[in-house]
Amino acid sequence: MSGSEQLLLLFDEAISRLNRADYSLKDKNYPDFEDCITRVNRIVRYLIEILDMEQPISRDLRRIYNYLVYDLSIIKAGRERRQDEIGRIRHILSELRGAFNEASKQVSDMHIVKETEIRG
Repeated sequence: MSGSEQLLLLFDEAISRLNRADYSLKDKNYPDFEDCITRVNRIVRYLIEILDMEQPISRDLRRIYNYLVYDLSIIKAGRERRQDEIGRIRHILSELRGAFNEASKQVSDMHIVKETEIRG
């Protein structure tokens, strides 16, 4: 599995956990809700850890991820009062996933021709 495929799976898992957290909160299943939010928080923190800070875009991504970590902690603390925030975070992660998916397609579509020496 390539790095871009692993990255997309992380986003998919985070989005799936947010969906589950939303349903758990509606069902008042607070232990499952908290578990889902904790797992999403871990995924986002991992995304921060794996950023290549040599790349200019990484600074912006780190800001977004840090904001998501902050917002997740507010959601976890506020539960029903902050339920509407789950959809907003899910939207942000979905947009990031789409952007990374498009970027990985563009990179994989590039054909690098290796120069060879013709002998004979």
